Amino acid sequence: MPRRKPTFKTDVIGNLDLKAEEAVGEYLLSRQQERFFVKPPNWDSAGDSVEMLYIENARENEAMLVLQRQLLEDAQRQSELNHQRIAQMYRMQERLRKRFIEVNGFIKDCADKKRNAEKIIREEESLHEELTKEIDEYKSSISELNTFRDDLKETVRQFQPYEKVLDDVVKISDIFVSPKDCIDRCDALMLAQVEINELKNTKLAEIEEMRQRMVKITSEAALTVLGLKNDLAKLERSYNQARALGLKWEKTLSLCKDTIINNELDKDRALDGLHLIYRMLCKRREIDISYSRRDVEKSLDFIKREVEVMVAVLREMERSTQKGGKSANHEGALCN
Repeated sequence: MPRRKPTFKTDVIGNLDLKAEEAVGEYLLSRQQERFFVKPPNWDSAGDSVEMLYIENARENEAMLVLQRQLLEDAQRQSELNHQRIAQMYRMQERLRKRFIEVNGFIKDCADKKRNAEKIIREEESLHEELTKEIDEYKSSISELNTFRDDLKETVRQFQPYEKVLDDVVKISDIFVSPKDCIDRCDALMLAQVEINELKNTKLAEIEEMRQRMVKITSEAALTVLGLKNDLAKLERSYNQARALGLKWEKTLSLCKDTIINNELDKDRALDGLHLIYRMLCKRREIDISYSRRDVEKSLDFIKREVEVMVAVLREMERSTQKGGKSANHEGALCN
């Protein structure tokens, strides 16, 4: 519903309507008189009024909005350029990757071909060396066979007179059938003699070896028995020493165990005390407990900060107390 009567407000200069368009005129008229209002110097200048500050701020806001739009446009344009450059870089990277893969494959093929060629060259060189060795062996064998052939011819030429004697012996004797039979029997006798001598030497060597083995086994048995006695004595001494050392270390370990348990108890007590102090400070500050019992460093930092704050408060209270005492003394002296 519209108002029927206007609303008035009583001010220092009279009744002013709440409507601004009607109150401005009365305000200006009140500024013209000098009886109830003293004009300051330069009263008609605008100065640093709220309106001027609003106008300046509005102008600065418009300038900043224009600059913001320009910067936004530049940023968008730069972003588009960056996207284009990134896409171009990705295309170039893809081409370079394909080229790298091709070149790498070509290099690997060349390396494989080089290894295969080197392997074939080594195989051919080794085969050439083997064939050269075999050729040299064949040449030496052929030269040895030629030498043996010449020696054999010379030997046959030297033993031709003995052949006539052997033929005469075969004709006279009834035992031999032919010269070959005589030679075979002589060879058999010579081989049997050689085998008998070898067997004799072998048996004598075996007998000597058995004798030496028996002597060695006897001496080793004696030394073993003596060594076992010495080892038994050493083992007994070592057992006694180990037993004494074990008892000593058992005592030491029991002391170490007690020390570790005491240290753990001290550590738990210290952690409990620190956590209790932290909870008391949190309760004093009326804040939630955010650190657990294991967060020792964070709890210590919090306790350090709180203690520093408390020390600063105590120092400030002492200063204020000292100042209060001095002022009280000074007032008492003045009253006296």
